[in-house]
Amino acid sequence: MNPKIWSDEELLHYITTEDRAEMEELFAAARKVRKEHYGLDVYFRGLIECTNYCKNDCYYCGIRRSNAGANRYRLGSEEILECCRTGDTLGFRTFVLQGGEDPWFTDDRLCEIIRTIRTEFPDHAITLSMGERSRKSYKALFYAGVNRYLLRHESGDDTHYSAIHPPEMKLSSRKKCLYTLKELGFQTGAGFMTGAPFQTAECLLADLRFLQEMEPHMAGIGPFVPAAHTPFADHPAGSTDLTLRMAALTRLILPRVLLPATTALGVLSRDGMEQALLAGANVVMPNLSPGYAKKRYSIYNNKPYTDDEAAEGLHSMILRVKAAGFVPNMGARGDAKPA
Repeated sequence: MNPKIWSDEELLHYITTEDRAEMEELFAAARKVRKEHYGLDVYFRGLIECTNYCKNDCYYCGIRRSNAGANRYRLGSEEILECCRTGDTLGFRTFVLQGGEDPWFTDDRLCEIIRTIRTEFPDHAITLSMGERSRKSYKALFYAGVNRYLLRHESGDDTHYSAIHPPEMKLSSRKKCLYTLKELGFQTGAGFMTGAPFQTAECLLADLRFLQEMEPHMAGIGPFVPAAHTPFADHPAGSTDLTLRMAALTRLILPRVLLPATTALGVLSRDGMEQALLAGANVVMPNLSPGYAKKRYSIYNNKPYTDDEAAEGLHSMILRVKAAGFVPNMGARGDAKPA
């Protein structure tokens, strides 16, 4: 299987197929490609949810600015550092700082936090996922010590992107940020939702073609899960099968990509993580955030693992990864393989 040379019609066939044999063929091909580049290793990232304040009003997101029901919080620099220390003690070699587009995290504040982490943990990878910023901001963060930046494009189709975002948000701006990040030297991550409102197979085709064009180092693909107090609160969630097909196709299009088994899959299926690994994923992200933050960072309903302590959650995930036939790799930073 080589989706890189497939026509749009061929890709659309695999995006929409419900034939179980075809899906299993797709997943097997994705596993083979992943094994060629990464073996059976699964890389672990320590997730720190820094803030649920956000200046944006994305129609699908539970921490959108107009959600008066959101219980807001932001972690201070010392809390973030304590999360990193806990993660280091547990064996993590990558920290992922994630949050809404919170104006409180100015360049000066964020760079100071990054420099503090970098000083204490010089050999660890630092990943940031805090939305659209200026080129100047990204450059400052890079020189402060950030290695990777995650910024899901959410939809590669302009019309669809506009249907799930407020008018002030543009796909062109999101893409510009992604290309800027890559140009500056970040290991850059894009990604999208499956089963989102108004999404068609052609929208998903546009997502794959954008990934093929951009060639990000990372790609986060998870199902749409409704969030309370949003315009799409009553819209049905995406499906596990569609998400797994898109993950497998992404692995085949981008053989060296770092592909997380996204937490949202766990909302739809108890073994969503294992199914994602069997469809080509090779990254998992246990949560290092304080307990109160895990509960309040409610970007969608029924977020899993919010009651787990960091050590408990990690131990459980290691056992599950092993049981699925893979090798938990805590000792490596897990950088993307060069082309």
